[in-house]
Amino acid sequence: MSTPPPPRALTCSPRPDPAEHAPAEGAFGWLHALGPRGRRAFGGAFGGYALDAYDYFTLPLTMVALSAYFGLNSGQTGLLTTVTLVVSAVGGALAGVLADRVGRVRALLLTVITYAVFTVACGFAPTYETLLVFRALQGLGFGGEWAVGAILVAEYASARHRGRTLGAVQSSWAVGWALAVIVYTMIFSLAGDDLAWRVMFWTGALPALLVVWVRRSVRDAPEAAAAREKSARRGSFTAIFRRGRPGSPGLLRTTLFAVLLSTGVQGGYYTLATWVPTYLKTERDLSVVGTGGYLTFLISGAFAGYLTGGHLTDRLGRRRNIWLFALLSAICVLAYTNIPSGADTAVLVLGFPLGFCMSAIFSGFGSYLSELYPTAVRGTGQGFTYNAGRAVGAVFPTTVGFLADGWGVGGALVFGAIGYGIAALALLGLPETRGKELE
Repeated sequence: MSTPPPPRALTCSPRPDPAEHAPAEGAFGWLHALGPRGRRAFGGAFGGYALDAYDYFTLPLTMVALSAYFGLNSGQTGLLTTVTLVVSAVGGALAGVLADRVGRVRALLLTVITYAVFTVACGFAPTYETLLVFRALQGLGFGGEWAVGAILVAEYASARHRGRTLGAVQSSWAVGWALAVIVYTMIFSLAGDDLAWRVMFWTGALPALLVVWVRRSVRDAPEAAAAREKSARRGSFTAIFRRGRPGSPGLLRTTLFAVLLSTGVQGGYYTLATWVPTYLKTERDLSVVGTGGYLTFLISGAFAGYLTGGHLTDRLGRRRNIWLFALLSAICVLAYTNIPSGADTAVLVLGFPLGFCMSAIFSGFGSYLSELYPTAVRGTGQGFTYNAGRAVGAVFPTTVGFLADGWGVGGALVFGAIGYGIAALALLGLPETRGKELE
């Protein structure tokens, strides 16, 4: 049974002066097609998401040091990630509503400021309980940034280029991840673990520089803003849970299956993102520098995966791209965690395809979720579905933490492959949206 399309409304894809645009052909045609204002929006979203990733990875990279400092078991360290992701669902949903009511750029600024302030605060935490609270509050901003930034850019992008444009925004996650690994390697090589983890969190103040630039340079897409302002139902949770009626298709089915899709993809991803650094240090006995080197292969694969997945989501379609990489990601997880002891070269090499597949599946998310909802509730719909899925998917890292005590981290990581199976099943309830103009 196919999903009924959302209600038609005013078409809001920007139609700026053609003179503003360079030819939209070639490898960077998608970037030229955005126009000057769209490229500034792209820069703001790219920078915000990169620094979002940087602030997120301050935790996974310091988990071994934190465990030793506070005397934590695997379940308690996994809970730090789960709390971040669960609270991010609240932050993402609220940010989506704000994006529909006060504009994309204002909501983007608020999310960046929130995650930066509380990441820095984590570095001052005197107890595990305090760290847990600060990390939860960091999740409020972390949850909203991606959805708001993705919508901001999607409303500037043409239907032809939207997949690769949003895939390029998504690739900034790998950039922020790489920056975090570089800083982690430097700090933990120069300072003792008891101080190094605090310094790592303090560097989370970097987004403050981005806030100044975004406030001065970035604006919402004009036609999207006008369409949003004309709607009396903008930013309404009721609208995205409305059942269909004769002559008025609802969004309830779309919302439920989009949450399930997001749950599967993010459950698999955050299981790996959270526990692979610990797996490399505790079960592969790698040093700080060695762990950074192995993560370089994983992150390089992730960056290539985001960009490649963005192109494929325009060529193959949103659903086929997700199906393809859900299958490949599950296979890579099983292969990576079953490499025999001592075969560290295989761990190094397989990190690239693992990072590639688990990231390429994300490339279509920004365009796909944007295309499933009309302008008046696009922020609400995308913010809720992406982050509700993140909250439910957050159960996966904690489950791995508790299983790790008996199965070992490597054995427990296999649990992440289940998430990709859930994502594949969710697509059965969602339509293909490739080539759709935003409404």
